[in-house]
Amino acid sequence: MKAVAYQKSLPISDVAALQDVELPAPQPGPRDLLVRVKAVSVNPVDTKVRRNTPAPEGQYKVLGYDAAGVVEAVGAGVTLFKAGDEVFYAGSISRPGTNSELHVVDERIVGHKPANLDFAAAAALPLTALTAWELLFDRLGVSADRTKKGEALLITGAAGGVGSILVQLARQLTGLTVIGTASRPESAEWIKNLGAHHVIDHSKSLVEELKRIAVPQVTHVASLTHTHDYYAQFIEVLAPQGKLGLIDDPEAIDLRQLKRKCLSLHWEFMFARAMYETADMVRQHEILDSVATLIEQGVLKGTASESFGRINAENLRRAHALLESGKARGKIVLEGF
Repeated sequence: MKAVAYQKSLPISDVAALQDVELPAPQPGPRDLLVRVKAVSVNPVDTKVRRNTPAPEGQYKVLGYDAAGVVEAVGAGVTLFKAGDEVFYAGSISRPGTNSELHVVDERIVGHKPANLDFAAAAALPLTALTAWELLFDRLGVSADRTKKGEALLITGAAGGVGSILVQLARQLTGLTVIGTASRPESAEWIKNLGAHHVIDHSKSLVEELKRIAVPQVTHVASLTHTHDYYAQFIEVLAPQGKLGLIDDPEAIDLRQLKRKCLSLHWEFMFARAMYETADMVRQHEILDSVATLIEQGVLKGTASESFGRINAENLRRAHALLESGKARGKIVLEGF
């Protein structure tokens, strides 16, 4: 089967950083689906793994943690899907990735593709939707009750992939006042169109920017990037007993600074359930099916922003380069081999 893979961790400017290869087709295990991949999207985790994790000697490593496709076959223990089903999912970081014509994935982390989205649009959603949903509801413990008012959520880096779906979930499913951050006009406009009540500039003082919109304190912060740069400001703008959630890998931060306000820290890593096969692993299937229903009902909008064409090494190198530039908005998708 065709796939895009690499052997050594190299700068994305090197043509060997990602290569077109032929690999044996995988075989599904008892709870696996064998999926014919129709489309994929690219996430920052793809670039982090490529830069830091070379393939075992003499082997290829396939990246890709988002896909939409059609089930070709199912393992003997599968109960949630059948051959022919259209699906979307984010896969597992501990298994080969989705940048291949055929892919195996545990059924418990797979959702039924939204019927009103094509494969490319659907592929943009799983990893970011799961991360945003788990961060908002499972980690920060926000109530999915639109009548519960009086609390505010600050989302830094809100124009990125996770932010683009988190803004929508918070605005559409909760009573939070949603505040996104951006430093470029096009990013600010994107966030407003997704439903944020306010957009502030993270290149300026968050304290002063929040005062400008008459929201001097927030109850929740979702830090999606550069946590270490904003950590002291988060502590200042969070109300006592507030909650700080993050998804990135910040440099050393002093947790003792949270004590005075009795602030809590919550880390979200959507791959944890699949990596450890937790007892509630099937929750990711349930979340993705809920997201699909919300997309079909028009409550949520897709977040694909750019199509880079076919799934091949050249186009994936371009996608990695854009993500590494820090200027990506929404999600980059690729479709077909």
